[in-house]
Amino acid sequence: MAELETQRLVLRPMVADDVDELLGIFGDPLVMAAFGEAPFEQVQMYSWLERNLAHQRRHGFGLFAACLKGDGRLIGDCGLELMEVADEQVAELGYDFRSDCWNQGYATEAACAVRDYAFTTLQLPRLVSLVRPGNRASARVAEKTGLKKVEQIQRYGQPYLRYEIENTTG
Repeated sequence: MAELETQRLVLRPMVADDVDELLGIFGDPLVMAAFGEAPFEQVQMYSWLERNLAHQRRHGFGLFAACLKGDGRLIGDCGLELMEVADEQVAELGYDFRSDCWNQGYATEAACAVRDYAFTTLQLPRLVSLVRPGNRASARVAEKTGLKKVEQIQRYGQPYLRYEIENTTG
């Protein structure tokens, strides 16, 4: 899996040793409120990370660890996950960041880099983002990355807004 660089971030493949720093994201009640879920415990974090590492091994891409260039601190994740949505396999562009790093443009910066990587290097035909209704911050990141809201869907009994962007790079 590639390593991507933006103005302020290094997006690198996740590794098993990221588990404690990731728990700083997914163990935060503010972050997990966006999913309507309780904060992760250590065992849930290990399971989530292993699922993402398995996806990375199987498909050659997945979620990147989003690290600050200045000190290397992991502040979020951003990347791609293949999933079934409405009986179709799609690549979802997803992002999660520490709550103390919100409203600083990191998610949009990372999402734009991953979008460009998905279209130019991986040559994926389209990306989707699934955003819980009411999560205006995630919706804005999707919109700033060029995705347009196309519909509201149900997934695992939960409502989501489906955003999409087509690959027009040729």
